[in-house]
Amino acid sequence: MPKKTVRRGSLVDYIAEVLKNAVYEKGEQLDVIIAEAPDLPGCVTQGASVEEARENLVDAVEVWLMSGLRSGEDPPVVNGCRLAITGIIPRPTAPSISRR
Repeated sequence: MPKKTVRRGSLVDYIAEVLKNAVYEKGEQLDVIIAEAPDLPGCVTQGASVEEARENLVDAVEVWLMSGLRSGEDPPVVNGCRLAITGIIPRPTAPSISRR
């Protein structure tokens, strides 16, 4: 069996691949649409419509990715697309307290 090739993609490319696998369901108890990115564990959001849920899912994917990158994790390959990371994201530091 031939080996699948992995291509490097921009953030826009990567999110597009994640959205291809997104799952949208009507809420059971509330009148909302639940949106999930099954390729990114725990990446779930909601919206009043499918369009709003999709917009919110894009934001949730960005937050999911930034959180993982800041923790030193590599995002998973999605549909053969690996997020191209070109720089180091600095870890936030607490402001220094100056004493006078």
